[in-house]
Amino acid sequence: KQRLTILTYHGVMSEHDYMRPWEPTVAALDWQMELLFKHFSPLSLPEALSKIGSRSLPERAVCVTFDDGYANNFELALPVLKRWRIPATVYVATDFLNGGRMWNDSVIEAMRIAEGPDFDLREIGLDTYDIGGFEMRKAAAVMIIREIKHWPPEKRAHAVMVIESMVGALPDNLMMTDDQVRQLSSEGVEVGAHTKSHPILATLDTEQSRDEIVGSKTYLENLLKKPVRHFAYPNGRPGIDYTFEHRDIVESAGFESAASTQWGAVSRLSDKWQLPRFTPWDRTPLRFMTRLLLNYRNPG
Repeated sequence: KQRLTILTYHGVMSEHDYMRPWEPTVAALDWQMELLFKHFSPLSLPEALSKIGSRSLPERAVCVTFDDGYANNFELALPVLKRWRIPATVYVATDFLNGGRMWNDSVIEAMRIAEGPDFDLREIGLDTYDIGGFEMRKAAAVMIIREIKHWPPEKRAHAVMVIESMVGALPDNLMMTDDQVRQLSSEGVEVGAHTKSHPILATLDTEQSRDEIVGSKTYLENLLKKPVRHFAYPNGRPGIDYTFEHRDIVESAGFESAASTQWGAVSRLSDKWQLPRFTPWDRTPLRFMTRLLLNYRNPG
């Protein structure tokens, strides 16, 4: 009782994508949201945080969140959320709106279309990757992303530029447009900030971090003409991807909450600017619900 589980999603696929097998399909999201509707107490994030403060949180309280600002959140996820009357929060990395592409998506899409059987990245300090089959292409993308994720932003950007230069045209419609963000907000979805360029905040200095955090808030408030009250840390592991300094910047910027990716359930003792989140990865309803229920026993 008086605990909240916040679920983390990113993209939603129209059908299974071998390059993004970790992302749910529309069909999978549909049964997951149906399960929440029938057996849990879905709340908007502002309502849930208010009820925690007043000790009036219903049993099995749950919030749904999406990170990054993918166009499929609007195109595919929103109709499912509306069908099951599930409130949601979408955290948007603002630099990628209107035709931008996140660096990790550039890697994934490059590995999808690169000519095989090998992809040689030794000139940027990486390896030569076997891309002779679907599984190997996916594995290559995962390995490259893991290798360069915590590189300094300039070095990582150069590596991605080299990768992009070695393949054909990459998609420019993965992220939402300004208009889609506005429509999402008009449908009742809470729009939160997720920095400007989705950096690992721990790799930046204080002023760069403040610009990323406050800049995304300012952009979205100018776009939506209303306060943006909630934030999510990119990658989100405390002490690794962000530090307590960043938590203080977020609080001083006027955000009412911030979400990490530390697993656990939210309670009255949780730090509002370091909220734990969790998403079961199971592919069947019984396992999904069992793991979700167990999360309430894990105070973040």
